[in-house]
Amino acid sequence: MNPSLDLNNGFMTEALAQAELAFHNNEVPVGAIIVENGQIIARAHNQNLKLKDPTAHAEILAIRQACKIKDSNQLNNCDIYVTLEPCAMCLSTISYARIRRIYFGAHDQKFGAVESNPLFSLKDLTMFKSEIYSGINSQQSINLLKKFFELRRNNKS
Repeated sequence: MNPSLDLNNGFMTEALAQAELAFHNNEVPVGAIIVENGQIIARAHNQNLKLKDPTAHAEILAIRQACKIKDSNQLNNCDIYVTLEPCAMCLSTISYARIRRIYFGAHDQKFGAVESNPLFSLKDLTMFKSEIYSGINSQQSINLLKKFFELRRNNKS
Protein backbone atom coordinates (compact mmCIF):
# COMPACT_ATOMS: atom_id res chain seq x y z
CA MET A 1 0.00 0.00 0.00
CA ASN A 2 1.22 3.49 -0.87
CA PRO A 3 1.30 5.45 2.42
CA SER A 4 1.45 8.79 0.58
CA LEU A 5 -2.11 8.33 -0.73
CA ASP A 6 -4.82 10.04 1.31
CA LEU A 7 -7.31 7.23 1.78
CA ASN A 8 -9.47 9.16 4.27
CA ASN A 9 -11.60 10.46 1.43
CA GLY A 10 -14.81 8.67 2.38
CA PHE A 11 -14.99 6.43 -0.68
CA MET A 12 -14.58 3.24 1.34
CA THR A 13 -17.26 4.55 3.70
CA GLU A 14 -19.59 4.68 0.70
CA ALA A 15 -18.64 1.13 -0.26
CA LEU A 16 -19.37 0.04 3.32
CA ALA A 17 -22.80 1.69 3.09
CA GLN A 18 -23.46 -0.49 0.04
CA ALA A 19 -22.31 -3.55 1.99
CA GLU A 20 -24.81 -2.63 4.72
CA LEU A 21 -27.57 -2.60 2.09
CA ALA A 22 -26.55 -6.11 1.05
CA PHE A 23 -26.57 -7.20 4.70
CA HIS A 24 -30.11 -5.88 5.22
CA ASN A 25 -31.23 -7.72 2.07
CA ASN A 26 -29.80 -11.05 3.29
CA GLU A 27 -26.99 -10.94 0.71
CA VAL A 28 -23.33 -11.45 1.58
CA PRO A 29 -22.36 -7.92 2.69
CA VAL A 30 -20.00 -6.68 0.02
CA GLY A 31 -20.23 -3.21 -1.48
CA ALA A 32 -18.37 -1.50 -4.31
CA ILE A 33 -18.17 1.94 -5.85
CA ILE A 34 -16.47 3.25 -8.98
CA VAL A 35 -14.81 6.65 -8.82
CA GLU A 36 -13.71 8.90 -11.67
CA ASN A 37 -12.03 12.26 -11.13
CA GLY A 38 -12.95 12.23 -7.44
CA GLN A 39 -16.66 11.59 -8.14
CA ILE A 40 -18.63 8.42 -7.52
CA ILE A 41 -20.14 7.30 -10.82
CA ALA A 42 -21.49 3.87 -9.79
CA ARG A 43 -22.49 2.05 -6.61
CA ALA A 44 -23.53 -1.53 -6.03
CA HIS A 45 -23.77 -4.33 -3.52
CA ASN A 46 -24.02 -8.10 -3.84
CA GLN A 47 -27.34 -9.20 -5.30
CA ASN A 48 -26.77 -12.87 -6.10
CA LEU A 49 -29.96 -14.04 -4.38
CA LYS A 50 -32.23 -11.23 -5.51
CA LEU A 51 -31.18 -11.47 -9.15
CA LYS A 52 -30.70 -15.25 -9.06
CA ASP A 53 -27.37 -14.64 -10.72
CA PRO A 54 -24.04 -16.03 -9.49
CA THR A 55 -22.21 -13.19 -11.27
CA ALA A 56 -24.13 -10.45 -9.43
CA HIS A 57 -21.19 -9.51 -7.24
CA ALA A 58 -20.90 -5.88 -6.13
CA GLU A 59 -17.87 -5.27 -8.36
CA ILE A 60 -19.51 -6.69 -11.48
CA LEU A 61 -22.73 -4.70 -10.94
CA ALA A 62 -20.80 -1.47 -10.29
CA ILE A 63 -18.66 -2.01 -13.40
CA ARG A 64 -21.77 -2.62 -15.52
CA GLN A 65 -23.31 0.64 -14.26
CA ALA A 66 -20.13 2.62 -14.85
CA CYS A 67 -19.70 1.21 -18.37
CA LYS A 68 -23.26 2.25 -19.24
CA ILE A 69 -22.67 5.73 -17.84
CA LYS A 70 -19.36 6.06 -19.71
CA ASP A 71 -20.81 4.36 -22.83
CA SER A 72 -17.63 2.30 -22.98
CA ASN A 73 -16.36 -1.13 -22.02
CA GLN A 74 -13.22 0.44 -20.56
CA LEU A 75 -12.93 2.49 -17.38
CA ASN A 76 -9.31 3.62 -17.78
CA ASN A 77 -9.47 6.67 -15.50
CA CYS A 78 -11.58 4.98 -12.85
CA ASP A 79 -10.84 3.40 -9.49
CA ILE A 80 -12.87 0.77 -7.65
CA TYR A 81 -13.38 0.67 -3.89
CA VAL A 82 -14.68 -2.66 -2.60
CA THR A 83 -15.14 -3.88 0.96
CA LEU A 84 -13.80 -7.39 0.32
CA GLU A 85 -10.87 -8.56 -1.77
CA PRO A 86 -12.16 -9.35 -5.28
CA CYS A 87 -12.51 -12.96 -6.37
CA ALA A 88 -10.99 -14.25 -9.63
CA MET A 89 -14.15 -13.48 -11.63
CA CYS A 90 -14.31 -9.91 -10.36
CA LEU A 91 -10.57 -9.38 -10.72
CA SER A 92 -10.72 -10.51 -14.34
CA THR A 93 -13.62 -8.13 -15.00
CA ILE A 94 -11.73 -5.28 -13.32
CA SER A 95 -8.77 -6.06 -15.57
CA TYR A 96 -10.85 -6.26 -18.75
CA ALA A 97 -12.45 -2.92 -17.83
CA ARG A 98 -8.92 -1.53 -17.37
CA ILE A 99 -9.73 0.00 -14.00
CA ARG A 100 -6.74 1.98 -12.85
CA ARG A 101 -6.71 1.21 -9.11
CA ILE A 102 -8.28 -1.33 -6.77
CA TYR A 103 -8.84 -0.28 -3.17
CA PHE A 104 -10.18 -3.02 -0.93
CA GLY A 105 -10.90 -3.59 2.72
CA ALA A 106 -10.82 -7.13 4.09
CA HIS A 107 -8.70 -9.91 2.66
CA ASP A 108 -10.54 -13.05 1.57
CA GLN A 109 -8.31 -16.03 2.34
CA LYS A 110 -10.66 -18.46 0.63
CA PHE A 111 -11.67 -16.70 -2.61
CA GLY A 112 -9.57 -13.51 -2.78
CA ALA A 113 -7.58 -13.29 -6.01
CA VAL A 114 -5.65 -10.06 -5.54
CA GLU A 115 -3.30 -10.74 -2.64
CA SER A 116 -4.60 -13.80 -0.78
CA ASN A 117 -4.33 -16.07 -3.82
CA PRO A 118 -2.47 -13.69 -6.13
CA LEU A 119 -3.58 -13.95 -9.71
CA PHE A 120 -1.51 -10.87 -10.59
CA SER A 121 1.75 -12.51 -9.59
CA LEU A 122 1.66 -15.10 -12.38
CA LYS A 123 4.53 -14.46 -14.80
CA ASP A 124 2.57 -15.29 -17.96
CA LEU A 125 -0.43 -13.17 -17.10
CA THR A 126 -1.13 -10.76 -19.95
CA MET A 127 -4.11 -9.00 -18.38
CA PHE A 128 -4.13 -5.30 -17.53
CA LYS A 129 -2.72 -4.87 -14.03
CA SER A 130 -4.40 -2.33 -11.74
CA GLU A 131 -2.57 -0.69 -8.86
CA ILE A 132 -3.61 -2.37 -5.61
CA TYR A 133 -4.22 -0.83 -2.18
CA SER A 134 -5.49 -3.14 0.54
CA GLY A 135 -6.61 -3.11 4.16
CA ILE A 136 -8.67 0.09 3.94
CA ASN A 137 -11.30 0.16 6.71
CA SER A 138 -10.73 -3.59 6.89
CA GLN A 139 -12.03 -4.02 10.43
CA GLN A 140 -15.46 -2.58 9.53
CA SER A 141 -15.68 -4.97 6.58
CA ILE A 142 -14.58 -7.93 8.69
CA ASN A 143 -17.05 -7.09 11.47
CA LEU A 144 -19.96 -6.84 9.03
CA LEU A 145 -19.07 -10.15 7.38
CA LYS A 146 -18.65 -11.91 10.76
CA LYS A 147 -22.00 -10.57 11.97
CA PHE A 148 -23.71 -11.72 8.76
CA PHE A 149 -22.34 -15.27 8.91
CA GLU A 150 -22.97 -15.58 12.67
CA LEU A 151 -26.62 -14.67 12.10
CA ARG A 152 -26.88 -17.22 9.29
CA ARG A 153 -25.34 -19.95 11.45
CA ASN A 154 -27.65 -19.11 14.36
CA ASN A 155 -30.73 -19.17 12.12
CA LYS A 156 -29.85 -22.64 10.82
CA SER A 157 -29.69 -24.11 14.36
